[in-house]
Amino acid sequence: MTTTTDNNIAIHTLIENRWSPRAFSDESVGEEQLEALFDAARWAPSAMNEQPWRFIYAAKEDKAAFDRLSGLLVEGNSWAKNAAVLFVSIAKTAYDFNGSPNKHAWHDVGLATGNLLLQATDLGLHVHLMGGFDAAKAKKELGIPDGFEAVAMGAIGYVGDPETLPENLKARELATRQRKPLNEIAFKGEWKQK
Repeated sequence: MTTTTDNNIAIHTLIENRWSPRAFSDESVGEEQLEALFDAARWAPSAMNEQPWRFIYAAKEDKAAFDRLSGLLVEGNSWAKNAAVLFVSIAKTAYDFNGSPNKHAWHDVGLATGNLLLQATDLGLHVHLMGGFDAAKAKKELGIPDGFEAVAMGAIGYVGDPETLPENLKARELATRQRKPLNEIAFKGEWKQK
């Protein structure tokens, strides 16, 4: 399935429909759905097929685990506590085969997370990724071992009512989605941005 973008270019509808809401409903996300999301992440490509991604997640039904994850968020992301599920993405920072630093690990975690987002969209779910969390606290409180680093957090769930958000976030929630023009991000042959 494809759709046409504002550039009159056809892209897959999963890509167009992926959206990062801040307002989440209180509807639960089933374990089978979560397994599908993380299995989609598992199939991402990676440098040397290292698959350096790891995820720690918690659904609201597991109050202690969910509270541990929500306690990592900065105040500006407190809206994420309304999502059904929170997760932390994690990168393994060295290659298995020789122990040298894997400078592509975060890129590969991003690819895996991108797969997770598209699978969520296909299932009628939404994911909002966040950099606003305490990575050092995550390492300590979640038992992340040396050689691994927390990358980002995500909130998973079904879209909720924007009226539940504070005014500043409600305005952002209802704003038209924007993307930079294609000619500002992709250059043929050499850097051409002014």
